[in-house]
Amino acid sequence: MSTRVLIVDDDERLNELLTEYLGRFGFTVQTVTHPEAGFRALKAAPPDLVVLDVMLPDMDGLAVCRKIRETSRLPIIMLTARGDVPDRIVGLELGADDYVAKPFEPRELVARMQAVLRRGARDEDEILRFGPLEVNWTARSASLKGKPLPLTTAEFELLGLLVRNRGRVLTRDRIMEAMRGLDADAYDRSIDVLVSRVRQKLGDDAKRATFIRTVRGIGYSFAGDRRD
Repeated sequence: MSTRVLIVDDDERLNELLTEYLGRFGFTVQTVTHPEAGFRALKAAPPDLVVLDVMLPDMDGLAVCRKIRETSRLPIIMLTARGDVPDRIVGLELGADDYVAKPFEPRELVARMQAVLRRGARDEDEILRFGPLEVNWTARSASLKGKPLPLTTAEFELLGLLVRNRGRVLTRDRIMEAMRGLDADAYDRSIDVLVSRVRQKLGDDAKRATFIRTVRGIGYSFAGDRRD
């Protein structure tokens, strides 16, 4: 069964090129040029991944990303002609899983799409509990005090990485290597943004961490104690 991709970009020529190119790698592509058409497509037949341009008519891609994240953990890769790190950080803060700056090589986009999809497909037949936190590998979900946490693919991947390495301090280099879909240009800040997002959803205090502890000058570690 092919992977379904929705591209939201008002550049019709680029849409045509990507449709043809991605098709060679087994992707089934649907393209739209307007945000409202994108929302209709998402409602009618949710894809496996969204490729979303930042510069769109009437509503920019950042606002579209925010709206998608209100109801969905669907993987999102953003395209932009803006090369500034702050713009990419905003996208990550809003819940994008990765960022590709225009102009780009189509093969790079394919590699990033495959990386994001791999992160979302890993299964481990195990449920781990740490006090009020429950991590379900099979469902790729987490809950706190019995309430589901609205984690994006990248956020769950980061939480999972820290949980799997509980008791160890992970440097930013190690986390970046594992989260290789992130844009290397954003580097340390990207990791910090992800950690901040996960902490916020966990209700965790950086200064008195219950789950994610900052090791100054090195990186992060998972501080939760396992409960069977």
